[in-house]
Amino acid sequence: MVWVAAGVVALGFLVVLEIVARRYGQPGPLTSQVGELIFAPKPGPLYGGLALMMVVLTWRQRFIAAGIAIGIDVCFVLVRLATGAEMTDGHSFGNGALWVMVGYAVVAVTRRTGQERVLLLKGVGLGLLLVAGRKTGDTWLFITSKARPMVLDQYVATADHALGNPSWLVGRIVGATDPIGPHLLHLVYAQLAVAAVVVALYQLRNVAVERRFPRHHLVRTFLVIGLLGPGIYMIFPVVGPVFAYGPGASGTGGVQWAVADLWPHTPPSISVPHPMSYDGITPRNCMPSLHTAWATAIFIHTRKGSRLLRHAGTFWLTATLTATLGFGYHYGADLVAGVVFALTIETALRSLDRGWDRSGIQLVIYGTTVFTALLVSYRYLPMELAGHPAVFGPLLLLAMASVVYGYLRTTRLWEPAAVPARQPEPAPEPV
Repeated sequence: MVWVAAGVVALGFLVVLEIVARRYGQPGPLTSQVGELIFAPKPGPLYGGLALMMVVLTWRQRFIAAGIAIGIDVCFVLVRLATGAEMTDGHSFGNGALWVMVGYAVVAVTRRTGQERVLLLKGVGLGLLLVAGRKTGDTWLFITSKARPMVLDQYVATADHALGNPSWLVGRIVGATDPIGPHLLHLVYAQLAVAAVVVALYQLRNVAVERRFPRHHLVRTFLVIGLLGPGIYMIFPVVGPVFAYGPGASGTGGVQWAVADLWPHTPPSISVPHPMSYDGITPRNCMPSLHTAWATAIFIHTRKGSRLLRHAGTFWLTATLTATLGFGYHYGADLVAGVVFALTIETALRSLDRGWDRSGIQLVIYGTTVFTALLVSYRYLPMELAGHPAVFGPLLLLAMASVVYGYLRTTRLWEPAAVPARQPEPAPEPV
């Protein structure tokens, strides 16, 4: 019943997004996803979704499913080449993965019963949720660009003086490492979903053997962050330093909307901030930084993995933070909010899974309070933050650190205590 209720809520949410997107003249997530059964898909985690679905299959079934998906894709590509059909940015693979996931959903309903049906439907749902999450995110970002013509970048940029304008500093450092540094960071930044799939596959590697999913895994956190984050964008619309104070991500076209062409060489001066208008194309997707939140979630979920996985999680978090600042996509204040956002959601999901207790409830309330206080201070106290950086800079970092400490302390209490093995009593000495 819980899965059915969650499915109904998710479907209703997608229908609402579909309606809103069509009011702005664009297809929504449902139309886009159904269209990719036939038309060339946009770049996205279609095969990542298939990989997640296959955790419930045996190795033989996995090879068959992958072979069918690749075969379908080859057929689609040959037909498109023969007919001169339009590709999507040179991308044409993924239809096969989507067809296989839909096919297994049909198999689960028609050919499976009992626990096997439930397990297979969970696997299909997991894969389709990852795919639908990308479509949902794209639609959300499009809606933010249309529904929020005014942005609050001046407020965040002013508040960011308390943190030393880190985007300007890291932007100059990354620029000095061109071309190696930017290329590496672009790869990490663009392949965040791939990293998440790798970690999720590690966590779900025993599902086919145990015939059940673990109680908590990365995909849940990833999806909830992606679902709730864009809602905050509607409340606090921000486009980022490279757009509001620079030429835009492409290097041209953004200057006409920018306050001035300052990023990354000249930090903005402290002045009374005002809402500013921006174009109807650029997503208002900065506050909080969801790339930071997702990378934080990856870091958390790799802590119990192998040494290689732990090092990879640390590298991905470090590189993602560097990229978000170094490419001018986010202010430092966005990253602080993103860490608090991720830890609060992770705590809530773990509490929901293990049963709510006093420590979990307190940490969720505290994290929510800190996150709200950060947004309120950025919006209504930016001049005070910028005017006293020696005071408010450490306070902002301390607020974030307090949530990190609370999370570590609370989750350690949840870990089962190690009980020492009982030592056998020595045999009595013979009389």
